[in-house]
Amino acid sequence: MQKHTYTYEKPFALEAGGTLEGITICYHTSEGERAGRKVVWICHALTANSNPEEWWDTLVGPGKLFDTEKFFVVCANILGSCYGTTGPATYPAAPLNKFPLVTIRDLVNAHEVLREHLGIEAIDFLVGGSNGGFQSVEWAASYPDRIKNVCMLATSAIVSPWCTATLEAQRMCIKADPTFDEAEDARGGAKGLAAARSNALLTYRNYEGYLRTQSEPDPDFLQAHRAVTYQQYQGKKLVDRFDAYSYYSLTLGVDTHNVGRGRGGVDAALKRISAKTLAIGIDSDILFPVDESRRLAEGVQDGALEVISSNFGHDGFLLEYKQIAAAIRKHFDIF
Repeated sequence: MQKHTYTYEKPFALEAGGTLEGITICYHTSEGERAGRKVVWICHALTANSNPEEWWDTLVGPGKLFDTEKFFVVCANILGSCYGTTGPATYPAAPLNKFPLVTIRDLVNAHEVLREHLGIEAIDFLVGGSNGGFQSVEWAASYPDRIKNVCMLATSAIVSPWCTATLEAQRMCIKADPTFDEAEDARGGAKGLAAARSNALLTYRNYEGYLRTQSEPDPDFLQAHRAVTYQQYQGKKLVDRFDAYSYYSLTLGVDTHNVGRGRGGVDAALKRISAKTLAIGIDSDILFPVDESRRLAEGVQDGALEVISSNFGHDGFLLEYKQIAAAIRKHFDIF
């Protein structure tokens, strides 16, 4: 996929108040002209980038489900991120730790800015998992005439108290690092970010997943260490590619997810969605239990639910590609 950058030079109004004086959006598209190809738009999750061939390589690419030669595939990096789109480290009008609150609805409105720039009148297939699923349900409810088909994986119509609590625990890790408030560049808060990532993994995976992958190889071990080094490794891995300010900002944005806000509640908002809808839940997901997906499937005008089986909890939306592909092919004939 090809990388592009678009600068929107007009003021961008934020739902919580205030404006960003112009925004830059980093995005990827299939190579070649769009003419004659259906549009597949992928909304990425919290810390991913705009190149789904890197983080969803089992589903995106030539000859795969989201065939970049058959379809015109688009994925845009979200506002507040640190992968080329306007975020805390690239917006000079605010200190790093005071970037304005960007809501899920703002992320969708930024996608709309890009859609108009690309001259796309309608999206044939919209798909997103986790935070990308938040964007998908919000987009389908905000602009029902734009979206023909949508798939929402391991996500919900409204953020749960459980999800918010897990994110606040992660933000407390970041705030406990004094360099988060004291640093003058994006390297601040690194230790806090590593701790936050370690904390987050406990909601992305589950007991069974750790039992299968992090059990001690020595049956006579004195002190368990394999899971310890795994947590440390995952924390460092995120620090090496992300920054604490974007992470903090994006998790606050997750807390704003409520498709029913200003629309008479969640049930009324879901009824606005006319796109053919597939909600995919994961049987071992403790962050977004299957009931969240069921509510989506039953709440829209034309919805279906598929439940996939995984030992890896929420991360199953990234790992269980065979089941995901089969479910999507079952319900959408464009594939």
